[in-house]
Amino acid sequence: MKRRALLALAAASLAAAQSEKPKQLSSDELAKMLEEKQVFFLDVREPRELEELGTIAGYKNIPLNQLESRLAEIPKDKLIVTA
Repeated sequence: MKRRALLALAAASLAAAQSEKPKQLSSDELAKMLEEKQVFFLDVREPRELEELGTIAGYKNIPLNQLESRLAEIPKDKLIVTA
């Protein structure tokens, strides 16, 4: 349950920082964007969660509590997909 709360918080934080409303994508749309390298995958889980649950291939891990100080690592020209 805590993991879901963190993911919801991360999504809300990123959505608030965006000028556009978050968009829900179909799996086909996401696959096409991934193929065309139009998306940036952001994993906001903590290191202990990565150890317990494993990593997600292709995602950049920036723990939620470090997100503000590491914003420069997130590209501004791509759609951000969070987990």
